[in-house]
Amino acid sequence: MPANEICGLLPGEIFVHRNVANIVVHSDLNCLSVMQYAVDVLRVKHIIIVGHYGCGGVRATLESKKFGLIDNWLRHVQDVKIKYAQHLACQKDDTARLNRLCELNVIAQVINAAQTTIVQNALDRGQDLAIHGLVLWSQRRAGAASRHQRRERGTNSPSP
Repeated sequence: MPANEICGLLPGEIFVHRNVANIVVHSDLNCLSVMQYAVDVLRVKHIIIVGHYGCGGVRATLESKKFGLIDNWLRHVQDVKIKYAQHLACQKDDTARLNRLCELNVIAQVINAAQTTIVQNALDRGQDLAIHGLVLWSQRRAGAASRHQRRERGTNSPSP
C-alpha cells in the first residue's frame, strides 16, 4: 500500500525512502541523501521510520537464514538481535519474538536516524524536526505469515 494512503495524504504530500528491514546506517548514502534532501531542502518536520510485523528481513535474521549478499545488509538487524537476545528469549513463542524484534529494530533505526549529521545539524540550527517510529500491522502480511507457518508445519489448515 502506498505510504500516502496509509497516512491519509494525497500523492506528493509525503516523501518516502524504502529499503529492506527499514535500516538507517551512517554509511548508506542513498538513505542519507534522501534524508538530507527531505530535511534541508523540503524542510520536513517529521521523519518516520516505519517497519511492519512479519518483516521478511527481520524474520531471516531471527531464524539465522542465509541468502547471500543481503546477509551483509541484515547484519544491522543481527546486531539488534544480539543486543536484545535475553529479552527476545523471554518472548512466549516465535511469532512474539519476531514481532518484538520488528519493534526493537524500528527503535534502533530511530536512534540511528537521530544520530546522523543531517538530523544533528538541523537541530543545531533550530529546525523544527521530530523522528518517530511506527510498526504497522498488515492483514495481508498476517495472512502470509500464517501461510508460512502452516507450510513449515506441513499442513494447509490454519492453526487453532
